[in-house]
Amino acid sequence: MNKNITPVSFLCILTGLNLFNYLDRYVVNAVRTPMAAEFGINYGDSGRLFTAFMIGYFITSPFFGYLGDRISRKALVILGILVWSIGTVLTGFAQGFGLLLFFRVLVGVGEASYATLAPGLISDTWPSDKRNNALTIFYVAIPVGAAIGYIMGGAIAANWGWRYAFFWAGAPGLLLALVLLPFREPKRGEADADNGEGLTKPGITDVFKLFRNGDFNLIVWGYVAYTFALGGFAFWGPTFLEEVHRLSTEKADHFFGAVIIVAGLVGTLLGGFAATRWHRRNPAGYAWLLFGSVFLAVPLSFFALISSNTVLAMGLLAASIFLLFLCTGPVNTLILEAVPVNLRSSAMAISIFMIHLFGDMWSPEIIGRVADHMDRDLQKASLILPGVLLLAAFFWLVLALKTVRAHRGKILAN
Repeated sequence: MNKNITPVSFLCILTGLNLFNYLDRYVVNAVRTPMAAEFGINYGDSGRLFTAFMIGYFITSPFFGYLGDRISRKALVILGILVWSIGTVLTGFAQGFGLLLFFRVLVGVGEASYATLAPGLISDTWPSDKRNNALTIFYVAIPVGAAIGYIMGGAIAANWGWRYAFFWAGAPGLLLALVLLPFREPKRGEADADNGEGLTKPGITDVFKLFRNGDFNLIVWGYVAYTFALGGFAFWGPTFLEEVHRLSTEKADHFFGAVIIVAGLVGTLLGGFAATRWHRRNPAGYAWLLFGSVFLAVPLSFFALISSNTVLAMGLLAASIFLLFLCTGPVNTLILEAVPVNLRSSAMAISIFMIHLFGDMWSPEIIGRVADHMDRDLQKASLILPGVLLLAAFFWLVLALKTVRAHRGKILAN
């Protein structure tokens, strides 16, 4: 069967699947404390669980990106959903730390397929003037799925044990993988002005040309720094509240989950829709929003980490997370629109590869190792994160200024 599907329905299905994508990813953060206690692992080894996931995720994303510009993306997406769901369920059965690491690698492999290919499918069904809003809705699943992972994982671990959290998180994906089967895959470039006519399959040299694309590099290197910091906050957030402010595991998970679902949901939607309106008036609107939101998050996150007042620290942490989620839609829209249509999957794959290889693949473990070295002082170790956010703001400021200059040049040329 190859039924046609409306862009709205297709977006709803992909967004729902993306919610489970992030639920399965973040449930491990919620149960870190009881899981670490059972296996007798320290902060650094706990961070290695996220590193293992990222190894599977970023190593295979270029492979899926290369295939996604050449063969059926729908088949690859379905395969990815099945693999990440199986890996999540098997995590609950792990009887040793080595197996735990292996199953998290498997989850990363499955999620690499989906994260690489789904944004391109959305871009092919929504025209340029509506694309950022559509991608913003798709990425709303990040905070919602992550929050459900925190809240559900914490609640299940408290009542039935941490292993059951993985069973409940992974099982639905084994059925949801079949949802896309009946529907026609959109043609590459279908929603663009030329309807994708004349597109050729890119060669490997075309892919490598992306590294000479100035805008693409500024977007991605800013994204690398942003992801490094966000990954550190996401992994260590609940533990920070437990260790520094003496909240229970369940209360820390519930707070962090609530903040992510509220600040993340509102921030993602507000940032995406505001950036679309700004971009219509100013070609640098997307880039200015990225710079402004991250730059403001730097002092807020710094004072959140050093404050001894629990309420103030939690409030500043929530505000920082809100500002960071403003970037979610625009940064991915910029990646897709900075490259040729026939390289969208490859560009998304390179972006994923770079932001995780140089970003959050290492940040949880680096922070954990630094904390261990400083007599388990997680508070001081976490101060790395605001500094890295400042680097992201720098790259995106350069991008905004470059876009402004290019636009002025076009006006003068005409």
